[in-house]
Amino acid sequence: MSIMVGMGKGAEMGILIKDAVALEILEKIKVLVIDKTGTLTEGKPQLTQIVACGTWKENDLLRLVASAEKSSEHPLARSIVKEALSRGLQLSEMKGFQSFTGGGVMAEVEGKKVLVGRIDFLEENHIKDIAPLQEKTKIAELSSRAQSQVFVAIDGTAAGLIIVTDPIKKSTPAAIEVLHKQGLKIIMLSGDNEEAAKSVAETLHIDEYHGNVTPQYKFEFIRQIKKNNHPVAMAGDGINDAPALAEADIGIAMGTGTDVAMESSGMTLVKGDLMGIARAIQLSRQVMKNIRQNLFFAFIYNVVGITIAAGLFYPIFGWLLNPMIAALAMSLSSVSVIANALRLK
Repeated sequence: MSIMVGMGKGAEMGILIKDAVALEILEKIKVLVIDKTGTLTEGKPQLTQIVACGTWKENDLLRLVASAEKSSEHPLARSIVKEALSRGLQLSEMKGFQSFTGGGVMAEVEGKKVLVGRIDFLEENHIKDIAPLQEKTKIAELSSRAQSQVFVAIDGTAAGLIIVTDPIKKSTPAAIEVLHKQGLKIIMLSGDNEEAAKSVAETLHIDEYHGNVTPQYKFEFIRQIKKNNHPVAMAGDGINDAPALAEADIGIAMGTGTDVAMESSGMTLVKGDLMGIARAIQLSRQVMKNIRQNLFFAFIYNVVGITIAAGLFYPIFGWLLNPMIAALAMSLSSVSVIANALRLK
C-alpha cells in the first residue's frame, strides 16, 4: 500500500519510478554520482568560438565538422550543427560515419577524412600538429571558464578547435545545497577536461570531481564504490552514462536525455531537474517510515489479540476474546494500514 501510494505521488511530482525496489533503496543512499553535461548543466550547449589553423577558414572548418556530426546525438554535436545552419552553411553528404563512445566521431566529408572529438581521441589516431594547436588556443585559459573544447583534424592533421559553452541549470545550485543537507556526498564525473570539471565543481560546491573520464571509467568507479559497501546512486542523461546507470544501486535518468539512459535506470526525472532527486529521496524516506508504521499497525492487533485469545490472561484477569471483537480487530488492522498509507498523499 505504501509503495503504491508513494509511486503515485512520485508520478505527480514528475518522478517516474520503474522499479519499486529503487524507492526502497533510495533512503539508504549516501553517495550520489552525477554526470555534468545535461545533468548539472542545461544540456543545450552553444558554440561560442571557432579557432581555425593553417589555411583553414572558420566557416569552411565549421561546414566540414557539422557535416560529420549531423548523425551524432551528443549535445555538443547538435550545437555545432545548429550553429552551421544558423550561418546558412550548406552541409555536405557524409560517408563512413563512426562514433567512438567517450572519444569522438570519424567520417568522410567532401573526400576528406574528418575527426572530431577529445584531444586524446586525436592522439590515439596519430594526428599531426596537435601541440601547436594547444599552444595557440591557450587551452588552460579556456578551460578555466568551464568551456568544452572539441578538437578537429582533417586528413591526419590538426585543423582547429571549437569552443562550446553549456550553462549550469538555474535549479542546480539550490538542488546541490538540499542534497548536502540530506547527508549525501556528491561526486561529479565529466568527460570534459580537468579544468572545466574543476570550475563547475567549485562553483556548485561539489565534494569530489573527476574530469577526462570515459564511460568505462564511470562504470568502474561505481563498481568500486559498491565494493566498499556504500550504496550509490548515479544520475545521468546520455548514452555514455548508460553502463554506470545500470551498475549503480539506483540509476536516475534525466527525462530530457536519451532513451538508452532512461532504459538503464530505475527512476526517471521527467523535467530533468536535479531538485527531483532531492524530492525522490524525501519521498523514499517518507515511504519507508510509513511502511514501518504500517508493520506496527498490522501486527499490534495480532500480538494483543492472540495473547488474549490464547487465554494467557484468563487465570489472572479472567480475560477472553469474543469472536466479534476479534473480527473487528482484524478489520481495524487493515483499515489502519490503508488509512496510514494514504497519508502519504
